[in-house]
This record gives sequence, structure tokens and C-alpha cells, in this order.
Amino acid sequence: MDHGTERDTSHGRPAGRGAPPPDPVTGRVPLAVVVVDRDGLVSHWSSGARRLFRLPRQEAVGRPAPDLLPVSGVLPGTADDDAAYDTYADYDGLGPGLESSLDGRLSYPAAGRARLTVPAARRVDVLWWAYPLVGPGPERLLVLAADAEGLRGDRADGGAGAASAERIAPGFALHTDFPGAEELARRLPEILPSMSVGESARIVAQVLELGYPVLEFSQSDRVPVTPDWGVPRRAERKARRERAARALAAGEPVPDDLRDEAEDAEDLEYAAVRERLEFLNEVSGRIGTSLDLARTIGEVSRAVVPRFTDVAGTYLREQVVAGEGFPDGVPDTTTMWHRVALEHTDEPGRWDDVVPVGEAMPFPAHTPFFQCMTSGEPVLVPRVTEEMGHAVASQFEKRDIRPLITGRSMLLVPLKARQVVLGFMILLRHPERPVFNDMDRVTGAELASRAGLVLDNARMYTYQENAAETLQDSMLPHIPDRMAGCDIATRYLPGTLLGRVGGDWFDAVKLPGARTALVVGDVMGHGLNSAAMMGQLRTAVQTMAGLDLPPAQLLRKLDDLAQRLGDTHLATCLYAVYDPVAGELHLANAGHIPPVLVRAADGGSELIDLPTGAPIGVGGVPFESVRVPVEPGDRLVMCTDGLVEMRGEDIGVGLATLCESAAHPAASMDDACDTVIRALGARGGRKDDVALLMTRLRGVEPDAVAEWRLALDPAEAGRARAAVREQLHDWGLGKQAAVAELLVGELVTNALRHSRTRPVVLRLVRADTLLCEVDDDDHELPALKAAGPLDEAGRGLRVVSTLAREWGASRTRTGKTVWCELTLPRR
Repeated sequence: MDHGTERDTSHGRPAGRGAPPPDPVTGRVPLAVVVVDRDGLVSHWSSGARRLFRLPRQEAVGRPAPDLLPVSGVLPGTADDDAAYDTYADYDGLGPGLESSLDGRLSYPAAGRARLTVPAARRVDVLWWAYPLVGPGPERLLVLAADAEGLRGDRADGGAGAASAERIAPGFALHTDFPGAEELARRLPEILPSMSVGESARIVAQVLELGYPVLEFSQSDRVPVTPDWGVPRRAERKARRERAARALAAGEPVPDDLRDEAEDAEDLEYAAVRERLEFLNEVSGRIGTSLDLARTIGEVSRAVVPRFTDVAGTYLREQVVAGEGFPDGVPDTTTMWHRVALEHTDEPGRWDDVVPVGEAMPFPAHTPFFQCMTSGEPVLVPRVTEEMGHAVASQFEKRDIRPLITGRSMLLVPLKARQVVLGFMILLRHPERPVFNDMDRVTGAELASRAGLVLDNARMYTYQENAAETLQDSMLPHIPDRMAGCDIATRYLPGTLLGRVGGDWFDAVKLPGARTALVVGDVMGHGLNSAAMMGQLRTAVQTMAGLDLPPAQLLRKLDDLAQRLGDTHLATCLYAVYDPVAGELHLANAGHIPPVLVRAADGGSELIDLPTGAPIGVGGVPFESVRVPVEPGDRLVMCTDGLVEMRGEDIGVGLATLCESAAHPAASMDDACDTVIRALGARGGRKDDVALLMTRLRGVEPDAVAEWRLALDPAEAGRARAAVREQLHDWGLGKQAAVAELLVGELVTNALRHSRTRPVVLRLVRADTLLCEVDDDDHELPALKAAGPLDEAGRGLRVVSTLAREWGASRTRTGKTVWCELTLPRR
């Protein structure tokens, strides 16, 4: 709330008195709290009202408010006006007097100073504030009053009286039985613009329940977020009780001041304990809303600032931040601690350069930080002395931290769980705020215990999540974005379930003849078991694809393997072989959703009609394959059902969206994948993993393929070398001719030696690499051998293995194919 000179000017007051505004001072004074209902009767009479107006609660509640608070005169402007109160007259401009407020003519906040006549013919000078209450409840007006006499004169202790020459604003400070409190809490942000609704609810409750609000004195003041939680010292409280007990034992009347002080002390102690419990309960509800470690750290820091402390720095072990395990035993001077969060109420940037978040550092043995982390107990430093500030600052090279900590009260609390210290928090209070005490130590320890458990849960989840993601990443292949005759782009999105690991996978396997096997599969279920099953099936598919098994036969073998591995998991699988030379796809399906084919000619898209087949693991079900002709530029989109399936929606809707989004023009394959993900992900509600494999079928031009049939004559090896040399010169690859001739000569010579009846077929394919293939009718695959000095055979494949980029051999229906590749120069 701004009680500054700008507000005065709007009411016709001078803009200032020529003196600079003093620093805000926070104090505590007894406050009378009176609530008036719609009938003008008192419905709430606080203990402060009892003391100030000398009237018990039972005699006040239910009586007309004007009768209890009769105004005998307004001090400013009268003959007995005191110059010391001159500033208070400014309140007269904020609204009507107290008398008119009590009579029900108040519709906005008002304040002023009045002289009241109270029982026993006593006149009391009061400062008062009145706030109208609007809402369905019977309460109409909240009146606050303070003894003006108690605020007169200067005080050496800097308390309330020290600011008597300035404006006085009542600081409103959770739960209360007063029905109008909730409405007042909503109205206070209008009355005091600098206050939030949450802050106003807490402050209003304290005003109504205790009668001891925080006051702040300033020409441009900020209402404190929270009052002092301190209560009278136990020794003082005990002494007052003993005096009251002695008076009762002697049959003497107990003085009102002792009775009131004893009641107020008990009320304050009860309220302080209650507020601490409410604070801990509130913090417990605000932290741990997720298992994300970074988010949890931020929640813990924000929960204590500014209500409990003004600065909160959180440090965690290096291994905790990294999601790793760490050795047993207490930390030592070599343990690295990461500063993971810093929350404060100071001006922005003051702490950022000196103690930036993300810095890692050890702590020497002589520091209170080391004592906290090794003992696992809170460490309280009532005030950081110059000597301690210098000792702490010595750990920060070229940065002076002393101005930030010296003179402040410090509390160090360990963040531990299951008897293991994960980190600690450094809590600091401003010098003008009450120092941390033993009750704060207990509160901080309980807070740290709850926060430590939440952090440990987040840490363990992060550790398990990292393990699961590592497992998932290790099982998903790293597919090159360009293979023979096709471009490939992939996406994998983990599910939202705990563990973030599932059974979806994709793969692309290089096959003989410049062909590529494309596969997408989905093991039903989630978790490590599904992921492990997925790894086994993916490995099996890679192995069987390398054997060049036809798609339907491969799925048959895969189903047999799943039966041997156990019947606990089922899986769907879509397997396709792309032949860029023939310009066709050879596909088979095992219970998977169909792929989408986007035609380059017209930009249209369609689901490829495939026999569905049963999932892998059912057993005894035949699989069928189909061949689909394709053109260069067509795109094949294969995905798992997690992308198109959503609870409560027909899967046909998702498939239609998939077809539409896949046909959308895109600048690159990655952009095309992102378009599909965005289109399907915009519907929300995805819970399953997603695997997406998109392939642009570039094909191979007819003039980039050359083929020769060689008779079973040893002389054909020379003809083959000559034909290859000539063809490479025609393709502009003369620099590769010498090596290609040598490799072709070795492969053809071996084929002619082992072939029985059929001619040997030699084929060259110019794609991303230069592919050389030799087919014969011998089913025995060649193998590298260690040829001795006198051996006449066994060196040919060694030469091929040394000079070729890659080489391999696979069985065919009629024999075998041995192939090798040479790297082509970049165009």
C-alpha cells in the first residue's frame, strides 16, 4: 500500500515535507480488532479491544458499535492538537470519520485519528482504520484501532514510536473462524495493491486471531509478507504465570495486566505453533508435485522464500544432479556440491554474479556447511560475523560474498533421506528481520526432512529414467539418413508412463542388390520386460534380413522364435523390402497398422492394402506378402499405433489424419516427419510410445545398371574385367576402374570355379556407391581364410576385404550372391 506523497497530492496535500523518506521500520503494537455486522452490532471483539477500551468480550459482542466507540472529538484542528501528531491528520483525507463509518455510511476504506470516550470516563486517543466487508456473510465492517499515545515520541530501540512522524499502515497478516475473513482477504489486494491474495489471507487471519499485526512505517511502504513468528520468552512467560498463581493462592485478585498478558502469551504461543504447522503443511503440499528433479528443486526453494527466510540456496551432491549413484558414507572435503537453486527477495541480479546457479564446489572442514553435511543436523548461526563472513568468502575466488551474508542470520539444514545426505540448504534472513531461533531450527529440520524425501524420490526416478532411456537408446538403431536408392528419417517418442520405455522399434537393414529392408514393430505392453523382448526381436529381424529371407518367411521365422522365447508377450511387425532397381516394395504384415504410400506424381496418399496377419507370438498363423510397384520420389510412411490410436476415438480417424499429414509438402524428410508428429500429437491424450519410419524412394535410373551373363569358362574372367573397365569409363568413373577390375576378377574367378550348371551373372549398380554383384548356383558361402606361404588359394577374399568399402555374401533360391562396394566420389 502506498501511503506516499503521491497519494497525498491526489487529496490536495503537499507532495512532501522536504526530508528524504526514512527506511521502512517494522514493529509490533497491540491492536484492537472489531467487526460490525449489517445491523450495526459488534460480532467480533478481540483481546486487544478489551485492553484498549476496558470492556470484556462478553459485554461487547451484540451491542451497537456506536455505543461502544463514541467519538468525543477529532484531534487534528482542535485546540489541543499536538504538533507531534501533525502527520496523522493526513488520514482525514482518505474518508469520513469513525462516527460515520460506524453508522453504516462507509463504502470504501477509511482511516483517521479520533478521541474516544470509554468506560470509567476515560478518553483514549486512537488511530483507526475501517474496511467495508462485501459478501453474503453478515459482517459489514472491519475496524482496527491502535493507541495513539503508545506511538508518541521517539524510541531508542527503533520500534513503533521511532516512526511516529511518518504514516502508519496496518500490516494485515491463515485460517480463522471469522466468516468475513475470506471476503476481506479478497478485498485487501484492492486496498493494498502491493499484496497478493494469498498474502492477504494469512495476514488478515493473524489480525483477527491475535490482535498483533505487523506495522510498517514509511512514506512509501510495503506491507511485510509475514509477521514475526517469535513468542514471549519461556522464562518471561513462566514468571508471569507464577505471579498470577501466587496471587490466586493468596486469595488476591489477579491484576488485569497479568491476566491479559498470560492469555495473550498463551494465544501467541498457540498461534505461533499452529502457524508453523500450517506452514509445514502448506510446504508439503507445494513440493513434490512431479518427479522431475529440476522442478522439485525449484518448488523447495520457492516454498520457503519469503515466508520463512529471505534467501534460500540449495546445494546437491554432484552425483544426485547427474542422476547417478554415489559411495556410501558421509561426505568429505573432496565431495563436489552443485548450487542448483537460489531464491531471494533482494534486488534482481544481486546474487547472480557472485553465486551463480550451476556452480560446483567443495567445502572445507572448518566451515559450518561441512558440519551440516557431515553431521546431518541443522546448524544455526544467529548472526554471521565479519570473521565468519571473511572465512566463507575465502572460498570464492575474485568474488566478495561478504556484503551478501555478513550480519544476516543463517540456518543450514541438511537434505537427507534414508539416513543419506543428498544436499543442504543455506537459509539467510535480512539483518532487520528476527534472527533464526531454536523453534526455527526445528521447523527448518522438519522442512528439510520432507524436502529431502521428495528430492530422493525425484532422484531415484531420474536414475531409473536415465537407465530406461539408456536401455531404449541402446536398442534403437542409428540409421543413416541415406541408403541405396532411398532417404530415411525416423522419430521415436517415449510414452508418458513411468519409466518412459516401451517395446516400439524401427530398423533399416542393407540387403544385397542395393535393396533395403524396412521394419517397424511394437511389443505389446510397457516396461523393461517389453523393452527386453523388443531387443530380442529386433536382433532376430536383423539377422534374418541379412539372410535375405522373403518378408512372409521372415515373419514366420520370427513367430517361431517368439514361441520359443515364451508366450508372455505379443508383438506386431511390418516388414518391407525396397528394390530400387526393380522399382517395387515387397511387404508382409503381422497384425500391424498398414503403411501409407504417398505418390510423387499427384501428391496423393493411401493406405497400402495388406493381409493383416496375426501378431508375432500367436503361433500357427500363415503370413502373406504383396508386391507394390513404386516410382522414384514416392514416400513410404510406417509407424506404430501409438501415433494414430487415442482412447475413445476410432482408429480410422487417426489413420485418416496420418494419410493427410503424410501427403503435406515438406522441404526435407525431417520436416515431413515433424509435420506428421504435430498433426497427430495435436489431438492430445497420447499414452503410448511412438515409432515413425519415413522413407523417400529415390530409385535407381535404368542407365545406372549394367549386367552380363558369363559362361562357365575361365576365360570369361578376362572378358568381365574388360567390360567393367569400359562401363566405368562410360559412367565417368575411370579412377575407380583399376580397383573395380581387380575385385570383379577375384569374385568372377571364384564363381566360375564353384558354379555347376547355370551361367554366372555379373551386375554393376551405380547408386550412392558402386555395387558389384556376382551370382552363381553354388549354395556354399565363401569365408575368409588364413592362406599360408605355399597355399595356392585363399587370398582372393582377403584382397576383396582389404580394398572394398564393404563386402558380403547371402544365399538365394538358386544359389548365392557375393557382392562388394566401392566408394564413389562426391558429386
